[in-house]
Amino acid sequence: MIGRFMPSTRRAFDSLSEQEILALAISSEEDDARIYKAYADGLRADFPGSARVFDEMADEENKHRNLLIDKHKERFGDHIPLLRREHVRGYYERKADWLIRPLSLEKTREQATEMEKQAERFYRAAASRSTDADTRKLLGDLAIAEAHHEALAEKLSKELTPDSVIEEEAETERRQFLLTYIQPGLAGLMDGSISTLAPIFAAAFATGRTWETFLVGLSASVGAGISMGFTEAAHDDGVLTGRGSPIKRGLSSGIMTTIGGLGHTLPYLITDFYTATVVAIAVVFIELWLITWIQNHYLETPWPRAMFQVLLGGSLVFAAGILIGHA
Repeated sequence: MIGRFMPSTRRAFDSLSEQEILALAISSEEDDARIYKAYADGLRADFPGSARVFDEMADEENKHRNLLIDKHKERFGDHIPLLRREHVRGYYERKADWLIRPLSLEKTREQATEMEKQAERFYRAAASRSTDADTRKLLGDLAIAEAHHEALAEKLSKELTPDSVIEEEAETERRQFLLTYIQPGLAGLMDGSISTLAPIFAAAFATGRTWETFLVGLSASVGAGISMGFTEAAHDDGVLTGRGSPIKRGLSSGIMTTIGGLGHTLPYLITDFYTATVVAIAVVFIELWLITWIQNHYLETPWPRAMFQVLLGGSLVFAAGILIGHA
């Protein structure tokens, strides 16, 4: 609101002189080279082949910067005005690499593609503003180079990341996903679905009242979710085990634990006790099937073993809840 009545502190692109356009291009190439280097450093431990691709991309940006600096020295001397992206209104912005961490192959490649498209548009606009033939040619050549960078990245990928390396990196990324999200989430879903069976159905058969059963289930689910989330986040920081961010693992575990318990708790919002119990039991079977499917699909546990483990554990806890409720 206030910005509508106050003049902008940013320059309009059309107001820039040719020297300022060159200065902006130089600082932009320096920033892009740093970003590509940061991508390479962030990927190097798990994806060394792809990291080398971004190292090469950073080198290309540095070559562009050197060409621009030479042209600036030739036309305007050694002093380069301090002009950066944030000084120009409507100019494209770059996300700091730490804002998109943890880095993934797909995310970094998408970001790099968008960076090159933005740079190409800038150089075409800058070339159209230049009246010096050599400068116009340089800016036009850089626009073409940026347009070809995606092809360069593909070429470098083929040279530096052969199929065997790509498959290895894809497997590493899949393993990281399993360790950070699937395993903690599955552990939470199992704990929430199975461990809450006893208190919920014990309360149901002991009281015969749906609202009281719902409150017991709600408190058990939320309490178990908080406990599991904090436990997962606190017991392993992921540095030595490579299991990823403890916050992400804690959230995965805590949320799935709560969902697992709420699944067969929510039916007790139905006022009729027998209807609510039948629906809750049906939900339990759905939950147990889902756990079995996740184990088979993501962790490659054979169907028979996964079904035996889940059904045995769930049946024992369910029976304990009914027996305690009737005691």
